[in-house]
Amino acid sequence: MRSRTEPTDPTDPTEPAGPGRTHTGDPVPADPAHAPVPARQAVHVASGKRLGASRPRQEGPVDLRLVPPALAAWATAAVMLHAPPGPVAGTVIAALLLAGVLLVPGSRRTGPGGGAESRPAGPEGAGPDGGGPGEPGPGHARVLSRVSGAAVLLCVAAAAGSAGLHGADLWRGPVPELAREYASVTAEVELTADPRLSRPRTGGSRVVPAAVLIEADVRRLGTAGDGAQAVTRAPVLMIVDPGPARPVARDDARDDARDDGRDDGRDDGRERARGPEESSPWLGLLPSTRLRVEARLAPAASGGDRFAAVLRVEGAGGPETVGEPSAPQRLAGRLRAATDGLPADARALLPGLVVGDTARVTPELEEAFRETDLTHTLAVSGANFTILLALLLGPPGLAQHAERRGLASRLGLSLRTTALLGGALSLAFVVVCRPDPSVLRAAACGAVALLALATGRRRSLVPALATAVLLLVLHDPWLARSHGFLLSVLATGALLTLAPRWSAGLRRRGVPPRLAEALAAAGAAQAVCAPVVVVLSERVSLVAVPCNLLAEFALAPATVLGFLALATALPALPVAKALAWCASWPAEWIAWIARTGAALPGAGIDWPGGWAGAALLGALTPVALPLGRRLLRHPWWCGACALLLVLLVVQPPPLTRAVTGWPPPGWRMVMCDVGQGDAMVLAAGGGTGVVVDAGPDPGPVDRCLRSLGVTRVPLVVLTHFHADHVAGLPGVLRGRSVGGIATTGLEEPADQARFVRRLAAERHLPVTRAVAGERRRTGDLSWEVVWPPPVTGQAGGRVAGQPAGTWPAAPGPEGPNDASVAMLVRTAGLRLLLLGDMEPPAQRALARSPAADRLADVDVLKVAHHGSAYQDPGLVRRLAPRLALISAGRDNSYGHPAPGTVAALRNAGAAVLRTDRDGAIAVLGGGDGDGGLRVARH
Repeated sequence: MRSRTEPTDPTDPTEPAGPGRTHTGDPVPADPAHAPVPARQAVHVASGKRLGASRPRQEGPVDLRLVPPALAAWATAAVMLHAPPGPVAGTVIAALLLAGVLLVPGSRRTGPGGGAESRPAGPEGAGPDGGGPGEPGPGHARVLSRVSGAAVLLCVAAAAGSAGLHGADLWRGPVPELAREYASVTAEVELTADPRLSRPRTGGSRVVPAAVLIEADVRRLGTAGDGAQAVTRAPVLMIVDPGPARPVARDDARDDARDDGRDDGRDDGRERARGPEESSPWLGLLPSTRLRVEARLAPAASGGDRFAAVLRVEGAGGPETVGEPSAPQRLAGRLRAATDGLPADARALLPGLVVGDTARVTPELEEAFRETDLTHTLAVSGANFTILLALLLGPPGLAQHAERRGLASRLGLSLRTTALLGGALSLAFVVVCRPDPSVLRAAACGAVALLALATGRRRSLVPALATAVLLLVLHDPWLARSHGFLLSVLATGALLTLAPRWSAGLRRRGVPPRLAEALAAAGAAQAVCAPVVVVLSERVSLVAVPCNLLAEFALAPATVLGFLALATALPALPVAKALAWCASWPAEWIAWIARTGAALPGAGIDWPGGWAGAALLGALTPVALPLGRRLLRHPWWCGACALLLVLLVVQPPPLTRAVTGWPPPGWRMVMCDVGQGDAMVLAAGGGTGVVVDAGPDPGPVDRCLRSLGVTRVPLVVLTHFHADHVAGLPGVLRGRSVGGIATTGLEEPADQARFVRRLAAERHLPVTRAVAGERRRTGDLSWEVVWPPPVTGQAGGRVAGQPAGTWPAAPGPEGPNDASVAMLVRTAGLRLLLLGDMEPPAQRALARSPAADRLADVDVLKVAHHGSAYQDPGLVRRLAPRLALISAGRDNSYGHPAPGTVAALRNAGAAVLRTDRDGAIAVLGGGDGDGGLRVARH
């Protein structure tokens, strides 16, 4: 018959004295019939409840004995992955020999005759080393230390051997040799991960398009012109060029109108460019699919890569499938079909949350999640697995205390049966989500709670985590060099050790229990992970904790509904679509939190990068934590600090202006510091501004507009379609009311022109063509387009209602640059000339145009083409600007601005300012509109 008494803590004087103990903890004679059960059984049995209930205070201190072996194996694997065979073998042999020496019995010593040396016994009832009866003495401690040291050495040997074998696999077989020769091959590969898009890069005038990246194993390999094929197995990274974006067919009448020159300059958005993420068939492939590809091998980058080579697949052709994916992967692939009709963010997030499929996650969305430290929600992680276990076990906090509710409690299942069911769930989770590193980390970290249930011991949580780390590093030594693995282990360790204490402290200060647990978990994970994040991003996020708290409420429903959609996708796809639609709401919330948090001007602060910066932050964190604890005792100070943090993150323009002086009062034009590109803002009053060009990246122009307090943009003028002028357009559109877009008539490069039209179509923005002679006004801001000619490539064109004149033919050798939109702007008594990227042929043609007489003696000149050496000296002398502004990136590879150009401008009497040295530059007019010119820098 089970005892109905609650378990007691022998060290807690508030508990009643149990059998065999007094309140002082001294042993007393006990009735054998009422002797206590062994300690492990007491956790389950002492409560008298079949479902089990225990108090964590019954446990002793945290058991850290497995931590040193796990850390030693981790460090050894990281070092030995690229080590030659000699050092690997030497490390294994040395570690085994030293472990053998430590394991030689040391408690018995030989005397002079070779027999065992007798040792005098201690006092009566004492142990051989003088300890109390049944208590370990110094000799026992020495034995334990030797055994612990031997365990560490054995783990070092095992990790060195495993890492050496995995590292040697990269150099075996024909793949590495052919890669060094850059050989063209025909290969049969098996996909081991979901395809994903690389991050597009802006290279001057063009954007290097996003490629499809696929991790795969080469199974068969043949060289060009050789019919023989070698059977091998080597991990490679496939880089597939998805080809150019393809426009959707438009109405033929509109095409005819444009061909006849009758286009009205407006576009209703029916033309959409499908980006690679929408059009490439490679992104639809599932892991375990077998393909035959013709490609070129190239060596993998040295240092940390787990690939034997890079397999570059040229061309935009579709994949040639020779083997279908496995049944579990086909089931996981059905989730894509269930999410096809959802909004873009939900369509990208749900497959990642459920099965780790991140093929639809765009680089922009990934960047937003990285800025807010929400990357663990992009793909399946331990948090998602914990949510599934919570359905079975109840809240995670109870599982850590060897208790649970959930479905298992309602069904009356015992603790061990519940643990077995949880283990089966873990296995299914790994099979469906694929045993790649992130999924293995999730399953291993989630299994920590299962071990607590199986043993009934909370103090087994940290040893369980150490065991998981040890086994995973031995299974896949490449995890030892993975930043993601490091972050997972640190976060899990913080949740097991720091979070419970912090939660208890918050509850003592009156914080509601659920909120205290959420705050403690987010804060503990951020505190230990921030130094590693600094290594990767060189920034410290100020919004990570609140963003994680806000996203946490949506993570559970999104995960549960997503798994239900997965379970019903095969037998009942319509039901799965309905469940996926329900899951899209919390998924969209998570994406909104990430995008909003990343867009805040003070979302993060720059920090020294590398491990030196991580060490600095790691040293400051223990100093800051006690200060925060003391601060919690003073609610008013807490509120003041919270308000200060909010102001630092939000940075409202009035406050920023008062503190930093930016933006300066009365600014009329700002040249934003966007790197190697162009972006300018013309003030139109009341938070309104006309934007001319958008720079090469959305982030800098968005931050510039936010710092200026611009929320309404009646018009975006894109001088031409080079990427360093248009790629940042999403940043202009982000969170602002935009009236329309005006562009040049030459739609080259075509891919960037389609990119602009796609964004315009998504926002339902009209796209017009800017031509010379066009005049516009908004508020007290007015401008005139002075280039390109009304009829490109022809002479004698005229704009209705504008002064007559003969326009020279638009020169063509420089293509898009010479088709740049040039504007003469008038504001606050100032005249500003913006030349885009016009080259000398177009500059000379402009000097002969009907507008030339109105261009002399301008106040401000935006120098063409980032101040390159290609300028027309005659135009510079004719303009005679008082101020010349140059937008160029720091240490750019083009040599912009050219020293000769800067010298020519100064010789013409202009003061020269440049963003690569002066940062953002604001032009201020005279207070009475008399043409006074002042500047401010930021």
